[in-house]
Amino acid sequence: MSWKTAWSYAVSDGVPRRSLWVAAIVGTVLNLINQGDRLVSGQRLDFLKLALTYIVPYLVSTHGAVSLRLHAERAIHPN
Repeated sequence: MSWKTAWSYAVSDGVPRRSLWVAAIVGTVLNLINQGDRLVSGQRLDFLKLALTYIVPYLVSTHGAVSLRLHAERAIHPN
């Protein structure tokens, strides 16, 4: 596996769009779980936690998509 191949998979064929949808849904649910009490009470949100709660699902979703494509490629073209 080359990083160039992995990067091309990460930015092609709808992967970014799907990862953004996953991050939006999962990140929102997790933020409501983690910081919902602050939101309801009017306290300041922890913006680092807020950002990470969206970034992590995006990265996990992208990693899954890239891993699947790399695995499929190895099955088709074994060394």
